[in-house]
Amino acid sequence: MFTLFYFPRNASWAPHMVLKHLNVPYELVLIDRKTEQQKASEYLALNPTGRIPTLVDKELVLFESAAICLHLCESHPENSLIPAPQSTQRAKFYQWLFYLTTTLQPEMMLYFYPQKHLQNEQGQIEISATQQQRVGEMFSLIDEQLSNSTYLLGEQLTVCDFYLFMLAHWASGFAKAPIQYQHLGRFMRVMAQQKTVVEVCEIEGTDLQMYR
Repeated sequence: MFTLFYFPRNASWAPHMVLKHLNVPYELVLIDRKTEQQKASEYLALNPTGRIPTLVDKELVLFESAAICLHLCESHPENSLIPAPQSTQRAKFYQWLFYLTTTLQPEMMLYFYPQKHLQNEQGQIEISATQQQRVGEMFSLIDEQLSNSTYLLGEQLTVCDFYLFMLAHWASGFAKAPIQYQHLGRFMRVMAQQKTVVEVCEIEGTDLQMYR
């Protein structure tokens, strides 16, 4: 039995979708960000970063969303959410997962939380405007990658796709939202029809109407 400490539409969203897709027993524990429950001593004892998510797997406690997703997939390789070891697709899988987690996601965090980097209010507005442009360029790259395939790695659904769906949905309020890109928009609509995504969004109270 896995235990996922989560908050709706936070970085726990991708691991939640992976757990649901793998069809393995798991339980959810809500960590209320609105009351900063992630900073409580009980939670910090599990996850000293004070961030969400955290996964408990028997004696193992993991934080970092991508690490959790990789652990889940490698624990259940029969579900094909990660390509075969030593294959070209496996290398490409790592490339796109790391691009999403170490390039795209940090740039998005700077957009959403400029106050953590600059106290001047006008400067914060300028940072967010700049970040929309920077992140938009990254979405354009991903849009091109999707121009000849259903998913990031071709026709095989992988963890990368759940992770991309999470990040792209976060950007729904951008002046040019991901759904407005030709191929990325199609990808978002396809993902929003996935049984896994629909079920997790029902649990987390996430509206998918914009993709229909």
